[in-house]
Amino acid sequence: MTSDPDDGTAADREPELVVPEAVRDAVLERARDGRPHEICGVFGGDFDPQRSRVRSQYPAENAAETPRTRYRINPEEQLAIFERLEARGEEIVGFYHSHPRGPPRPSATDAAQATWPDRSYLIVSLEPFAVGSWRWRSEESATDDSDGADSDETDADSSAAGRFERERIRRIGE
Repeated sequence: MTSDPDDGTAADREPELVVPEAVRDAVLERARDGRPHEICGVFGGDFDPQRSRVRSQYPAENAAETPRTRYRINPEEQLAIFERLEARGEEIVGFYHSHPRGPPRPSATDAAQATWPDRSYLIVSLEPFAVGSWRWRSEESATDDSDGADSDETDADSSAAGRFERERIRRIGE
């Protein structure tokens, strides 16, 4: 894999999530198998506010009361996952879930429940099939944007505590 030249283009300023094909394929398979419910989990790897690299994924049970339209990771299970990835020398890169019948973008509920600043939130849409990833920017980091660009941002992408920012997904072989 080669590094990108830093020519100062807008694409260079976009956050990026680097995902190995095997991890991406496992998440996609799980999303398909979990239909009609949303699936969810945690990504471990190397965290950076602009460019994180996933090394592994940790599936979680969807504990939401309405798993067809919401996801929730049980706090005890989430803590166990965090301890497991930390024991492997990984950082919390972000989270993933599926939208079995919705777009690959954050819903208003996703924005209202996002709490991990600068972490990735990857969303798998099954109808239509697509994958999107977003960085949660806290209110503090959201107001630090100097270029004022809001590309694909809508009211569903933001809450009083912050907003989602689209990020590129870079697939890599192993």
